[in-house]
Formats: sequence, structure tokens, C-alpha cells
Amino acid sequence: MASQGRKNVHGKTGVRFKAPYTASKNKAMLRNVVSSLIVNGSVKVTAGVTPELITLSARLVGYAKDGSLAARRNAASIVRKGIVDANGVEALDKLFKEIGPKFKDRNGGYTQVYKLGARKGDNAEVELVKWVD
Repeated sequence: MASQGRKNVHGKTGVRFKAPYTASKNKAMLRNVVSSLIVNGSVKVTAGVTPELITLSARLVGYAKDGSLAARRNAASIVRKGIVDANGVEALDKLFKEIGPKFKDRNGGYTQVYKLGARKGDNAEVELVKWVD
């Protein structure tokens, strides 16, 4: 029989009965969200996700502006495969053929953030992130 120590603290029996949101889950979620941003042009996320999304999308735009094979491979390691827009164009191709040339003369500030208010279910702050026109 396991010892009956305190729960969810480091100590006699370790951390038990806790399912943390790990770094790998966070990375997977960001990959999904940034791929949706590329395909759809805008995405609704919570306020906690927004800064990481802006950073990752800026890095991907930098890769797209470079346009080299190495940059394309680095972007392909982040952007999800199989996500297509209404015209059947994949996210990686749209990033390099449309978004990269669009921001060729811009040195940052590729996204805009609009606060939408609180979500009804859990009162989380929701924000709309979209590309700058």
C-alpha cells in the first residue's frame, strides 16, 4: 500500500494525482494555432496564448521573407502539414508565396491584436489575432 503523504507537493511520496500542461502540449497547441492563423488570416485565442503566438508568427514571417531552402525547412518543422485553405493551398505554401512577399518591406509588427472581452464559459480573456493589412 502506498504511503498517505500530502498530495500534489514534492516530498515523501512525490507529486501525485496531477496532470500538468507540459511544454510538449504547449508547443503542439502553438503549432496548431499558428497554422490556423496562416490559413485563415485571423484566429481567436486567450490572452495567455497571444504573446507566444505573436513571437512564433514573427519568426515564421522572417523565414518566409528569407525564402531559402533552409528557412523553408525550419518553417516546415513548425507549420502543420495537411492544413489547407478554401482554395486547396497548404499553410506552408501560403506562408512562402503570399505572406512572405506581403511583408517583404516591413521590419516587424506583422500582427494586430483586438481584445474581444471575456469568454462566457470560464471568463477567460479572448483576443483576436490577425495579420496587418
